[in-house]
Amino acid sequence: MVLRLSPIVFSLLLLAAHFSRINFLPLTIASVLIIALLFLRKKWIPRFIQLYLIFGFVEWIRITFVYINDRKLVGEDYLRLAIILGVVALFTLLSGLMFGNRVLKDWYFPTEKKLES
Repeated sequence: MVLRLSPIVFSLLLLAAHFSRINFLPLTIASVLIIALLFLRKKWIPRFIQLYLIFGFVEWIRITFVYINDRKLVGEDYLRLAIILGVVALFTLLSGLMFGNRVLKDWYFPTEKKLES
């Protein structure tokens, strides 16, 4: 199970590092504390974390455009920056799909019976 959670944890740590870099302490702390939620067996946790990862995706896209504009102003190349941050944004978004995994579904929704065909 820990291996299946690793993309989510990595995405949350990247968000914590980003918020720390821009000196936004509340979201830095929130990103780290949300990791602890992963180990609680509550039905609302997967959706909450997925929403937070969507928020993280939007933040990565926003900051990408901010950094691109900054680089344009000083005449520097921005293509590599755009590619790297685009990949980070996509990874953050896709890591939320890990909750669709059978092992994680069984962890967060243990009492639901699966229909067998």
